[in-house]
Amino acid sequence: MKFSALLVLAVSPAVFAALPTPVSVATAKTYLSELVVATDSNVPAYDRTLFKTWDIISGTCDTRETVLKRDGTNVVTDSACKALSGNWVSPYDNVPTTLASDLDIDHLVPLKEAWISGARNWSPAQREAFANDLTRPQLVAVTDNLNQSKGDKDVAHWLPPFQSFVCIYVRAWVQVKHFYALTIDSAEKTALTNLLNGC
Repeated sequence: MKFSALLVLAVSPAVFAALPTPVSVATAKTYLSELVVATDSNVPAYDRTLFKTWDIISGTCDTRETVLKRDGTNVVTDSACKALSGNWVSPYDNVPTTLASDLDIDHLVPLKEAWISGARNWSPAQREAFANDLTRPQLVAVTDNLNQSKGDKDVAHWLPPFQSFVCIYVRAWVQVKHFYALTIDSAEKTALTNLLNGC
């Protein structure tokens, strides 16, 4: 697949302004070459409660509300920091909404994917940091039903349907996995290699 620069420019400028910018294609390729290829392991079994989500970031604003404010425009919140209104564009499908309730905060590298590729060996504090990471391009406000269809799939089994965002998604995936020293399986390595070569 080829994802031209012209296609990438079709993504809303607001999306680019909101998300932490992932590494370049060249850096992503370097990072990919440094990732360890290993068979995924779900022993011990994944349990979402082992990842503490939605820490308080500032005042009464938790991670979810912080991402909603970051990824939206004209976001109005109440005294508890809950988003009452705003404008968002889900970068995965380029679908706009004015309702925060239409949005999930996606862990770009899903929590279960992290677990089976190394997070099972982390401390609770490390898993909490991963689940609330606002520094890397790991958390993004997206259409809720699309996030549910993604589930815990890796890049070999799921990609954003909005093709203009695929290269950004793949670069972000590699950056997050590299930062956290997570492994990749062989199918994931093949998919990432092919996708980056097409960026």
